[in-house]
Amino acid sequence: MKQIYAFESQEEYMKHQDTIEKFSEKLKTYQQVLEEKYALATLPKGIVWTSENLATTFFSEVPVPAYTEGDVIYISPDLSAWRRLLAEQVEGLNISEVEDFFAHCSDDCLFTILAQELTHHANLFVEEFDGERKLNTWFEEGMCNYLSRKHLLDNSEFKELTNIEVELVEIFKDKYGQHSLDELESNFPQSSSLTHRMFDYWRSYLIVEFLVEVRANNDLDWIFSEYNNWDRAGRTVPLLQYFEMENFFN
Repeated sequence: MKQIYAFESQEEYMKHQDTIEKFSEKLKTYQQVLEEKYALATLPKGIVWTSENLATTFFSEVPVPAYTEGDVIYISPDLSAWRRLLAEQVEGLNISEVEDFFAHCSDDCLFTILAQELTHHANLFVEEFDGERKLNTWFEEGMCNYLSRKHLLDNSEFKELTNIEVELVEIFKDKYGQHSLDELESNFPQSSSLTHRMFDYWRSYLIVEFLVEVRANNDLDWIFSEYNNWDRAGRTVPLLQYFEMENFFN
């Protein structure tokens, strides 16, 4: 993968150089895990390291500065900007434990966001990931989040982040949870708030985490076997229904 640096000044690049170099080396290790265990065969063309502002206004209008467009990953390595952005997900509500977690989230936690983007390129999923949102893609989004977090966070931070997202879903389910997760982002206007957009990603991750660790007793092979059986059978029902998870958050 090519490493592309897109900052508006050399000073800005130098500010994040250490993080970029550290993440680049860690990504090589995680790449090996994906190649050995999760059928990663074709890498993206490159990673564009850039600022939050350029990622969300110049290269794209996606409100989160980490995404894949075509065969290129775009990400901001600015931990302080990420902490601020993640804290904004509470929409000004006084939720001290959530705000405190995001205000002090580690660079390991930030690295999982980059690793999640690479995981999308593994040959695990029945649709080619191209940045377009389709029906039933909650499984891919949730699984990519799950695998990156499970492999890269220690058990304590993994559990804490999971519990934070459980709490966020509970807080915002009446406001943002009135549509099926099978419609991941397909009905969102461009003006949707950050929290509105992130809500479905929290739900996707939590369903996958439950399927793997409870329903399948940590047997990922069983999960993917069922997922591929659903596809081969012609997807006669939505994937949520196939896994009997339609009412998971009710």
